[in-house]
Amino acid sequence: MPSDQSTWLIAVPNDGEAEGLSQELHSKLAYQSKSTGLAQFEIPSFKTGTLDSLIALSEDIPKQDTAFTSTVAKTVDTLRSLLNNDPAKLAQHILIDEKSVDDYLLKGWKWDEGRYNVQKGLREIVDSLAKDLTSIDNAMKAKLNNYNLVKGSLTQMQRKKLGNLSVRSLADLVTKDDFIQDSDYLETLLVAVPRALVKDWNTKYEQLATMVVPRSSKLISSDEDYSLFGVVVFKRTHDDFSQGCRENKFILRDFVYSEAEFAKQREELETADTTEKELWTELLRLSRTNFSESFKILVHLKVVRLFVESVLRYGLPANYLGLVIEPDPRVTKKTFNLLQTHFTYLSPRSNGSTKGKGKGEGEEFIGEYQSLMDQEFFDFVLFEVPWIVY
Repeated sequence: MPSDQSTWLIAVPNDGEAEGLSQELHSKLAYQSKSTGLAQFEIPSFKTGTLDSLIALSEDIPKQDTAFTSTVAKTVDTLRSLLNNDPAKLAQHILIDEKSVDDYLLKGWKWDEGRYNVQKGLREIVDSLAKDLTSIDNAMKAKLNNYNLVKGSLTQMQRKKLGNLSVRSLADLVTKDDFIQDSDYLETLLVAVPRALVKDWNTKYEQLATMVVPRSSKLISSDEDYSLFGVVVFKRTHDDFSQGCRENKFILRDFVYSEAEFAKQREELETADTTEKELWTELLRLSRTNFSESFKILVHLKVVRLFVESVLRYGLPANYLGLVIEPDPRVTKKTFNLLQTHFTYLSPRSNGSTKGKGKGEGEEFIGEYQSLMDQEFFDFVLFEVPWIVY
């Protein structure tokens, strides 16, 4: 039984028995649920080709169907990520030619003859669909990788401004006046002291090395975990002071005051932020466009698949009627049972069973096309368009 989280594409022979089918089904489905969507569409009269070519397509298309669906799903995931998983915003971008997915399928779907000429062979059409989708997928991957690199770099820069005083960047917390400038002998060191050890710092810092300037400790900043102190020492005693800090659980920050370096860092952050916003906009625009194009390609592939399976199921003439059904999840089973009952008249025409064949002929046919004979099928041909956009 098909999923209740998908739209169903159905094909049946378009002959006298199918006349008025859409109106009749609409009445029956509406009786079950007025939320069930139904529309009729035209399945093009493709060139059928040989039986072997149809069999080959029937085996190949499901793999491409899976790959196409995955490409569409990845594009939707990209949009979700860009829009912070906001359903309202997502709905504004999950459009096909500015129409919702439901409207695209249920309100007059037509084969795009301008892009995919039905006079070409089925294999050529399928190859064209695959080529177009591969191009879309490659463009998305390139743009997404570029965006992720810039986003990652920006995140790393921003992360440096986060955290406590023992790890975060100090560039925006200190000023020039906090440091001894241009001295051959003295330097200012920055030390992150756990809040619980501030008293120890005040009593011990002058003894952490032999040449610490007395009363030079200066509180620069504090957070919930640490206090940041500046202290002046002789350069020659730097290593001894560092060792003393480690022994007392004070954290000596590796920091050199440089206005030029700070300006460079600010510029890099601003550039990364601007670039990220620009690439975000480009990726959003491309994802929106590519969703529309890839979804159309997916539906076109499914229509080709409907045609191929219909020829194998019902034979010639290759004249079939297409139906789109969007089931109400609350009554999916009833809807499917209604369809099975309605199309029982197609059972004698189906090639899905080998009953009644001569023993030799039937076994030879099954042996050659076992993979097809193992497929579950109904009296009508049905394939699903999963609701990957929800």
